[in-house]
Formats: sequence, C-alpha cells, structure tokens
Amino acid sequence: MRYLRTLAFALSIPTTGFAMAGALEEAKSAYTRGDYSTAMEGYKELAEAGSPTAQLRLGEMFDLGKGKPWDPGEAVYWYLKAADLGNVEAQLNLASIYSGGLGVQRDEQKAMYWLRKAANQGYSIAQYRLGMQYHDGDGLQKDVKQAASWIRKAAKQGNANAQYILGLMYTTGEGVLKDEKQSVSWYRKAATQGDPGAQVNLGAAYQEGRGVSKDATQAVFWYQKAAAQGFDIAQYNLGLMYLTGQGVSKSISQSALWYRKAADQDNTSAQFKLGLMYENGQGVPKDDQQAYFWLLLASVSRNKVAINNRDRIEKFLTLQQQTEVQAQALDWKPKFEHILD
Repeated sequence: MRYLRTLAFALSIPTTGFAMAGALEEAKSAYTRGDYSTAMEGYKELAEAGSPTAQLRLGEMFDLGKGKPWDPGEAVYWYLKAADLGNVEAQLNLASIYSGGLGVQRDEQKAMYWLRKAANQGYSIAQYRLGMQYHDGDGLQKDVKQAASWIRKAAKQGNANAQYILGLMYTTGEGVLKDEKQSVSWYRKAATQGDPGAQVNLGAAYQEGRGVSKDATQAVFWYQKAAAQGFDIAQYNLGLMYLTGQGVSKSISQSALWYRKAADQDNTSAQFKLGLMYENGQGVPKDDQQAYFWLLLASVSRNKVAINNRDRIEKFLTLQQQTEVQAQALDWKPKFEHILD
C-alpha cells in the first residue's frame, strides 16, 4: 500500500517536458489574471519536482509578496534552487538581494559570485550590470577596460542600455580608444530600440557633424523620438531647433511650446529661455510676472546669467507681485514625463 500511494503521488506530478510546460503555462496564466493562490500552488508543485523555471517564479512570488506575505528567506531558498540548476534570472535576483541586503544579511561577496555566474553564462543584463560595477567601482575595484569588455558583450547581444553606454565610452575614450564613428554606430543601435538618451546623443551627433555627416533634419528626427518619450533634454533641443530654424521651419511658438515642456520637468536651461520669451513676448504673450517666475526657478541652479536676469526683471514688479510670484515658485513641483531605467 505504501508503494501504491507513493506511485500515485508521483504520477500526479508532470514528468514529461510537454506536461511540465503545460503546467507552467497554467500557473503563469493564473498569475497573470491575479489568482496568486492557484499560481503559487502550481509553481510549488513544479518547483518541488525540480523545475528551475517554477523555482524562479515561486521565489519571485515570495520576493514580491504575491499569494503569501513578503518572505525574503523563502525567496532566497527557491532562487538558490533555481540558480544551482543554472537559471540566470535566479542568479541575477540573488545578486540583487545580497547586494541590497533587503530582508537578508548584505553580502557583497555572494552578490558578486552570483552576478558573475549569470554574466559568464551570457546573460546580457548581468553582463551590463557587471560592466557598470567595474565602471563605477561599485563592489569591486574600478576598471574601465573591464567595464568596456563586459558592456560590449551585453551590447553585442542587443542590450540597449549597454549599447548606449558603449556609445558614451567611445565618445569620451573611456576604457576604449575615442572613436566618434563607433560612438554613432552604438548610439544608433540603442536609439533604434527606443533608448531616449541614445536618441538625443545621435541627434546631437547629426546636429554637430560628429562621427556622421552634419544633417539638421536627422537631428530633429531623433530629438523628436526622444521628446515624444518625455525626455527633457530632447524637448529643450527641439525648442532650440525651432527657434533657429535648423532642420525645421522656424517657429517661435513651437519653440516656446517645447521649452515649456522641458521647463515643466525642471530643465533649468529651458526655464531660463522661457523666462526671456515671456519678457520679450516671443511665442508667448508678454508677461513680466511669468518671466520672473521662470527666471526664479532657473536661478536655483546658481547660474549667474539667470540670476542677473531675474534681478533685472524683479525691478519692474511691485513688492506685492514679487511676493506672489515667489510664493508660486516655492509651491511649484516639476511634472516629470520620463523616468530613467
């Protein structure tokens, strides 16, 4: 009887690749629809049967507090199971947990061990992170050549973050020989994948003719891509292009519009430009109080030109107007459109 009970239990667990894949898909579907109890039950059965994917997902549920209260100890237990079986996502998750020390004792040695494990298996996210830790001297000795080596490995696999950083390294000559053409090549790869930083830098390369033939129309094209994602530097650059008529028909009103978008995100250069536009009635109605408001915000950066213009405009306002605008500036909060990864 004992043998029969054991056999019956064994038969209830998916044993073939197709059956296990189907059971994993069912657990995933349950998780997606928010049925965490069913998802956890399915993942746990598969995890105990030795599925590294299920072990990873079960660890993530404990890590995120889905289906059960947050339990970093249980998360680490299941991540370790999956990581020992070579699951790179689990290895990277362990590196993050040990590095952050959230719910477990911080251990940089263990964090680096698992990060290298994942990177050495070719996991591009781990390669990128290892490269950045070499770049920043975070957890190990700063080494820009090692940084470039690992970031290049990730970039070649199509990691957009790595492609962007590699482009920067070729621009500055950090860890590699300075090469504007290589820089543009990597910016283009990342920009095509939608990286806004790379899109801005590619636009700047076209605007200035660095590593590529000068082309204001292409510059505007890439600035628009990044600006559409809410990237304030691109919005500021578009404001300048419309102001000067580079790559687009000159339009002071469009210039003011893009400066305003960047200014709302606390871009002090845009705030300064917008303040001057309100002072002179360029693209916006002439309004000394609005001019004073934006120059007040711009002067927080301690820019002397902004401060001088703020003080000059202030003389045209009554004491009551000054007080009202200063109160508005103190209450002002930026409206960020884009959050960097």
